[in-house]
Amino acid sequence: MTTLYLLRHAHAGDPGDWAGDDDLRPLSEKGRRQASRLGEALARWSEAPDLLITSPRLRARQTAELVAEALGVEVVEDQRLARPLETRVAADIAAAHGAARPCLVGHDPDFSSLLGELLGVGDVPMRKGALARVDFDAGIRAGAGSIRLLLPPEILGRK
Repeated sequence: MTTLYLLRHAHAGDPGDWAGDDDLRPLSEKGRRQASRLGEALARWSEAPDLLITSPRLRARQTAELVAEALGVEVVEDQRLARPLETRVAADIAAAHGAARPCLVGHDPDFSSLLGELLGVGDVPMRKGALARVDFDAGIRAGAGSIRLLLPPEILGRK
């Protein structure tokens, strides 16, 4: 069995309010809390991600780092997560790093589309800070995934 986690970056405020390069837009305080709470929750799971592979965009990188800190796992960057994403590319990214339970950290609308493609359905909306787990019997392929978890950030409560 192959397990793949998808994590949409946590809250980063309104892009319209950000005057700089969008690749450098950071997490908001709300987003930092979301990512920290998720990391704390995942640290109690026996099948938590064992590697976070992140988009190079700052908000995704910060999300990955906060979650990874709680898990005690490594964060690696992959430029392909900053571009439109399809199943073949996601599978290549996961395979390139050799983790048993990789977690891709990235953006929408790419992740909502990818999640739907993995499951063989239309887009599955992923809110900012949402985590999905998809299992595959024989490798990561379009339409072959079984969703095991779709966790919106608000389910973890507020700090």
